[in-house]
Amino acid sequence: MCGRVDIHDLEPVKEDVRKYYEGNVEDYIVYDAIGYNIPPSSDLPVWYEHDGHGILQPMCWGFVPHWAKEKSTKYSMINARSEDVARRPSYRDAFRRRRCLIPVNGFYEWQKIPRSRTKQPWYFRAKEKPYLLLAGLWDEWRGEGGTLKSCTILTTEANETMKPIHDRMPMILRLEDARLWLDETLTDTSVLRHLLKSIEDDYLQEWPVSPLCNSPTVNDERCIQPLLDDFGGLFR
Repeated sequence: MCGRVDIHDLEPVKEDVRKYYEGNVEDYIVYDAIGYNIPPSSDLPVWYEHDGHGILQPMCWGFVPHWAKEKSTKYSMINARSEDVARRPSYRDAFRRRRCLIPVNGFYEWQKIPRSRTKQPWYFRAKEKPYLLLAGLWDEWRGEGGTLKSCTILTTEANETMKPIHDRMPMILRLEDARLWLDETLTDTSVLRHLLKSIEDDYLQEWPVSPLCNSPTVNDERCIQPLLDDFGGLFR
């Protein structure tokens, strides 16, 4: 599961999106929110393509299919299992036509502590880049309440880095895979199967962080700072 993300610096993403499309796409980059501890139901930056243009715009984190009767329903989902998206009615059409990438600086996961009701939060980020590209799906709901663009983050089985913490993790793509994933003309999803997997074990770095991040009202740099023990070492 992925239930909290860090998006405090999108400038490297914007720069790479401009280079990716070999031109000025400033008009399509409209997301400027910042947050170290962003919970579901918030807006996330969503990168998708339309008519060959790269678009980065805010969408609500909590997928609402276009066919839902209401804007806020039981169908609002923050995560989708990558193993199921090709066949589940909620996601099947979006998987064929509305795939996206969600750039984040990092994400959180909570580790169960034996014989305790509390969980230890951990922070994950890329070792060599200032951001991660999380695979996602988006949709646009229209009704009496107006319109809503919403998204979900795909998850997959944990890699060896994540397994000690949790059995699931976000599906992370490299920038070189973005063209295939974002191609809105590609509706034969069988060619995407090789992407539906966990990222390599050495792609991420992780460290325990303060329980302060348990509350989404705490939304500053303290959330991602390593948790140290009484001797100044990394708490584990």
